[in-house]
Amino acid sequence: MTDSGSGGKTVAWGELLAETTALLADAGVGSAAQEARWIVETASGMEGSELLLGFDTPATVRGVAHLDALVARRRAGEPVQYVLGSWGFRTLDLFCDRRALIPRPETEQVVEVVLAELDRLLLSRHGDHRPVAADLGTGTGAIALSIAVERPGTDVWAVDRSSEALAVARANLTGLGMAGTRVRLVEGSWFEPLPTELRGGIDLLVTNPPYVAAHEDLPAEVREWEPVDALVPGPTGLEAYQALLSEAADWLAPGGVFVAEIGSTQAEAVSALAVAAGLLDVQVHQDHAGHDRTVVARRAD
Repeated sequence: MTDSGSGGKTVAWGELLAETTALLADAGVGSAAQEARWIVETASGMEGSELLLGFDTPATVRGVAHLDALVARRRAGEPVQYVLGSWGFRTLDLFCDRRALIPRPETEQVVEVVLAELDRLLLSRHGDHRPVAADLGTGTGAIALSIAVERPGTDVWAVDRSSEALAVARANLTGLGMAGTRVRLVEGSWFEPLPTELRGGIDLLVTNPPYVAAHEDLPAEVREWEPVDALVPGPTGLEAYQALLSEAADWLAPGGVFVAEIGSTQAEAVSALAVAAGLLDVQVHQDHAGHDRTVVARRAD
């Protein structure tokens, strides 16, 4: 980038945006113009119309240095979500870095299923019932915090075995305000850290577990930057579902529901695991691209 400030040429943010777009395009970034805008907004502290109005504003030395660092990271292949340090998920603006998976649009659609199931459950419970949900493998906290914000009467447990991922979730919880008072973060593998008094009393279990088989080829951006333990559970990609469904019925309340994000080819296998675990009314929901994305199953009343 061109320097700015005393002893160097003064460069306006509009010119830096054009230069950033060219640099990202040269590095093979497919959506160079959009990503350049996001990166310049982050470096300049100006967003949307404010950046448009500030195109002729000279950048500071600090601003250019920040921009240089962000562009270098993106050109090296680091996902733009990590470069920016935050990413939108439904109503939330989530902090994210390499300690946890990037929140994805497909998971936003899983949350839609979760909220519909919570609403259905509330209609079947007593009027003063306070629902309990557990998000197993919470990562950034995207699912758990969305439940807390969009269904504020729900008690939410967010579990992850990675202390580093939980640190990311904790940062996001801190920014949630009053809605976050109903969320508890606990470290451990699946059901292990949950208090025993919850056994048989959880209304909704939700999970977006690792589901990539060991032999599957992943895009370089995913393989080289995102935490592999959150992607690959073992040789088949089904290991996490096997572990979860072996205990799910014991933890669900009567009539409670299990909701899992799945890989697009896993609906039949995960549905069979749910049936074998004694769960009922197994359904598969597609995402907006028409791919199988969510398996829902219920414990008998």
